[in-house]
Amino acid sequence: MLSGAALLAAAGGACAAAALAQLRVAPRGTRRAWLRPRWSSPAARAGPLRALTALLVRLGHRGGAPAAPDALQARLVAAGSPLGLTAPDVMALKGAAGLAGLLAAVPLFTALPGRLGFAMLLCAPAAGFLAPDVALARRARRRAERMSHELADVLDLLRVAIQAGLPVGRALAEVGRRCSGPLAAELRGVAARIELGARRADALDELVKRCPIAAAGALAAAVARADRHGAALAPALDALATEARAEQARRLRDQAARAAPKIQLVVALVLVPAVMLLVAAVLLQALGPMG
Repeated sequence: MLSGAALLAAAGGACAAAALAQLRVAPRGTRRAWLRPRWSSPAARAGPLRALTALLVRLGHRGGAPAAPDALQARLVAAGSPLGLTAPDVMALKGAAGLAGLLAAVPLFTALPGRLGFAMLLCAPAAGFLAPDVALARRARRRAERMSHELADVLDLLRVAIQAGLPVGRALAEVGRRCSGPLAAELRGVAARIELGARRADALDELVKRCPIAAAGALAAAVARADRHGAALAPALDALATEARAEQARRLRDQAARAAPKIQLVVALVLVPAVMLLVAAVLLQALGPMG
């Protein structure tokens, strides 16, 4: 049977191991990956999420979805049109999710004490109705972060392609083909629309709508100036790339500044109790024979 000292030592070792795992240097995307179960990966949950979304959309359309506001289409495009949804589909999803929240709150109405039942009955449908909006905003924010991360490299490659003598449409296609990420995918879409006969200005306007970053508008404006006035495009792309790298450096400094309090919190809540447990284990081991 384990003694108290051994149990304290094991607890201290577990706390120390947890602290080392927290302090381990990892990329931003995998910073908390060990906290997530395997089934929560995007690839694993894409199938059930798509099936549940399709079911709710069908139920919402059958129940009569409200009309979609004009701003919803813009937010949907900025989020990359997830799961191929349209604005009426999102409104149907919102209505079905609100109804599902109401049905889920009804059994809790009598179980919760006091006014909590009424609060649950009111808040659950509202939460279900607003959940698709929150998901779209979160997806748009993540797309913006990924696009900002690859923006400088994409602009540098585009500048090199322009300086090599490629036309703008061909340069966009080559950069989109050689790069990976949401911004490169949008550039491939712009090149494909231009190749199919769309006006370059219209294709660039679509790019601005689908890219939730300010640099997309600056890029479209630079290409439009080059087309309208015959200005050189390479210097403008170079300036945009320099600005993007400066912005990325500023974000990294901000992240580093926010990391210091998190490290201090880990030290205070995990490392210090671990050391105290180890010291207590040694003291108990030393005082054991005297008892």
